[in-house]
Amino acid sequence: MDASAANAARHRVVALLGAPQAPFELACAAEVFGAERAGLPSHYDFTLCTQAPGPVPTTLGVPLTVDTGLEALERADTVVVPGWQPPGSPVPPPVLDALRTAHARGARIVSICTGAFVLAQAGLLDGRRATTHWGRTAQLAAEYPALTVDRDVLYVDHGDVATSAGSGAGIDLCLHLLRRDHGAAYAAQVARHMVLPPHREGSQLQYAAVPAPARADESLAPLLEWAEGHLGERLTLEDLAARAGLSGRTLARRFTEQLGTSPGQWLLARRIDAARALLEQTDLPVEAVAVRVGLASAVNLRRRFHTALGTTPGAYRRTFGGARTDQPRGHGPGGPRRSSPRPAQR
Repeated sequence: MDASAANAARHRVVALLGAPQAPFELACAAEVFGAERAGLPSHYDFTLCTQAPGPVPTTLGVPLTVDTGLEALERADTVVVPGWQPPGSPVPPPVLDALRTAHARGARIVSICTGAFVLAQAGLLDGRRATTHWGRTAQLAAEYPALTVDRDVLYVDHGDVATSAGSGAGIDLCLHLLRRDHGAAYAAQVARHMVLPPHREGSQLQYAAVPAPARADESLAPLLEWAEGHLGERLTLEDLAARAGLSGRTLARRFTEQLGTSPGQWLLARRIDAARALLEQTDLPVEAVAVRVGLASAVNLRRRFHTALGTTPGAYRRTFGGARTDQPRGHGPGGPRRSSPRPAQR
């Protein structure tokens, strides 16, 4: 493949900026899709656009120069709206028209934090679940009754349209899209370069049930690290509690406070992730993969895999197995509708 063909095959991600632009939300997308990393293949071209090219004010008071206008959306494979200030303010009609046109031709439309208000104004969330920063969910629900606001989750992905909760949850959504495009192993490598912990599921709570931060001696981090190294073993709530030196009730409460999920749900998600990586990177039979990740049998792995990801281990391996050098798969309205890849089943 010559250089021009290789460039044409790369997935074009365009961040649509408003004024004033919040730098952090933009950085979430830029770091995941725009950074070059030594030793990792690069699958994306990342560019910025705005309605009126030139200096774009930011919430930091320092302008950001953007040279490209809305015509960039005509070529985008993914459009990211990284926040919008102030939330709920009128979006210029040309911006809304450009978003609708991009979506209609098959581009994936993604919002981070208050960018959901832009997608709502464009009508792209009508009849769908969506989320935004927890402090703005009531406003979003009141102003756009045609959509269903999920106040607790980190992100919602319908395949062609996705929304994230506030600020840092934008990183979770962008890494999730990486997993959907190129598999769990590649996304894990990118997360490792970003010095991030294992990914958080979209259904995880936006914030702890108890707002006070955990004390250092209450952190679950040592237990989580240990558990991830022992996924092939039979691990019960009592086993985890004994390892942490806690009662089962106390451990379950800390999981809810710090992770927004139960120990069992967390452990199952990690086992599914480990299975995904083995399916992508090895030729192990499905039965062997199931045993290695602690799901005991191929039957149990298939059932859990299908419930979590909407596909089978075999179909997942056919889609993501081998070298991760191909381009992202389709993202149009006919693409995946769940918060995970959904390759065709057989």
